[in-house]
Amino acid sequence: MGLLRDMIRLSLAMLFFSRGVSGATFTFVNKCDFTVWPGILGTPTLDTTGFELTKGSSQSYQAPTGWSGRFWGRTGCNFDESGHGSCATADCGSGQVKCNGAGATPPATLAEFTLGSGTMDFYDVSLVDGYNLPMIVEVSGGSGACAPTGCVADLNRNCPTELRAADSGACRSACEAFGTPEYCCSGAYNSPAACTPSVYSQMFKSVCPRSYSYAYDDATSTFTCTAADYTITFCPSVSSLKSSKDSAKSTPTTDSEPGSAEATLLSNRSPSWLANLAIGDSTRKLPHCALLLFALILTTISISLSFLQQV
Repeated sequence: MGLLRDMIRLSLAMLFFSRGVSGATFTFVNKCDFTVWPGILGTPTLDTTGFELTKGSSQSYQAPTGWSGRFWGRTGCNFDESGHGSCATADCGSGQVKCNGAGATPPATLAEFTLGSGTMDFYDVSLVDGYNLPMIVEVSGGSGACAPTGCVADLNRNCPTELRAADSGACRSACEAFGTPEYCCSGAYNSPAACTPSVYSQMFKSVCPRSYSYAYDDATSTFTCTAADYTITFCPSVSSLKSSKDSAKSTPTTDSEPGSAEATLLSNRSPSWLANLAIGDSTRKLPHCALLLFALILTTISISLSFLQQV
């Protein structure tokens, strides 16, 4: 029986290890009419901490199980041939294309992730540090709710004067603009009961209902999925937004109702991975090494069952 117990333990270990090998793939897509320089801050460090993403291009990076961090898009960057320079919005202050462990300077739209180890991934799009770009997170594969989230509206166009960044290329949070405890959820306001939505966070929330609008906006802003890959799109296409409006006949929207339009877009873009799998068109493909591990697990279980029958 000791041998059987060891085999079962080995099988379970391989199941967890297979998730660790595959981790999650993050694909960045730029649908803006200009170049975006994504920044990356997380632990452990990925293959890069910042890169150039030209208009219409995409780039993917692999993250291991247990990775936790954030992504954002820098705009208006000027880098010389050696990669030194700075950005007009969401600059990380490294003076280089790579952020090298530095985070985004507010205002910045953030996509935040924590990849589970054999458990759920947690992710969100946050406007707590302000806004500089429309951004959406979509899920490929995985199990669970796996809902898309993000902010597809252009908040810069309707940013209140007192929140506008100096060059009007970004919209600051109330905390960044005023620095008071009630807006920053600090000091005596450092609790969900004490720190309630402000008129400014409510404005963000009405336009981008699935994004974090202030520090304690967890209930409607944190999403989960298990063993998935993720696509982060900057400036989701206007045609996609228009299509979602046209398809929502029962709940018509107008340009004055960006929050409703965004909610419709996000729900319409939710992936149907199970249906795709049934017709052999799954967007999630296991790496070759994961397939080998899976075959080894099945072999180990088969040997275990044979041993049980003999005893």
